[in-house]
Amino acid sequence: MLLNLKKMNTKPTLEKISPNFGSSILVKKHTEFLKEIKAFWHFHPEIELVYVNKGKGKTHIGNHLSYFNNSQLLLIGANLPHNGFTDRLTTNGSETLVQFKPEFLGDTFFEIPEMKPIHILFEKAKKGIIFGVKTKQKLGAKIEKLTEKKGFKQVLILLEILHTLSKSEDYTLLNADGFAFEAQPQNNNKIDEIFKYINENFNQHISLDEIAGLVSMTVPAFCRFFKKSTGKTFTKLVNEYRVVHATKLLSESQSSITDICFECGFNNFSHFNKLFKEFTGKSASKYRNEMMNLIQ
Repeated sequence: MLLNLKKMNTKPTLEKISPNFGSSILVKKHTEFLKEIKAFWHFHPEIELVYVNKGKGKTHIGNHLSYFNNSQLLLIGANLPHNGFTDRLTTNGSETLVQFKPEFLGDTFFEIPEMKPIHILFEKAKKGIIFGVKTKQKLGAKIEKLTEKKGFKQVLILLEILHTLSKSEDYTLLNADGFAFEAQPQNNNKIDEIFKYINENFNQHISLDEIAGLVSMTVPAFCRFFKKSTGKTFTKLVNEYRVVHATKLLSESQSSITDICFECGFNNFSHFNKLFKEFTGKSASKYRNEMMNLIQ
């Protein structure tokens, strides 16, 4: 996440977010990628709205992994764990981040009849929501304007944005089947360390002995812990990382699909094809052709 992250040596999992004095909303806008800020696995009680108007990166929210190329509009619910998003911003690109607590207007404000659609939106956001092109086009400029407003006007614009999002049918729930997550700091330090290691080494073979040793666990204990924490086996998650990286390379590079397969850490082309189709619903060649024709 491109925001006020501290150096990553302490590996925090519960992130403390502090709006400016006299404000209950934190709004940040970045026009260049801050390379020294690394993605990390974290959560916070604030709801998070992220709008990238031009950029590229990987999305990891709960159990959801994907790659985006150009723009993205996300709503992440309170305490839903996620990693950083933008790998880089493209020309004239920016990322706007809005964070606020669900009860920032009072414990019962969103329970009144007029606010019910937004209350339902907040419930959906607990699974993570990604909005489509129409909603991005409709709200992008308004979200960016939040950085120029203060106080009452900022709250009003945010409510208008949330109201529009609550009425949108142009969205996808990222963790439709729910997400297995236990907010225990010592466990999340381990998960953070594991995800960082996968992110840096997924293009190589990672044995269970190696990854279990990293967090000082036996292989059986590690497998139970990882499945309970993420809802997936370690092998499945590593393969998903590899496929997501393949979608990035298929979109951005001219390398052959075979070369991409091996560059992503697969050692068998037919296995790569099988997993790619399972994960994306289409073959790698069809995915590349669609991405070449896609302009958003």
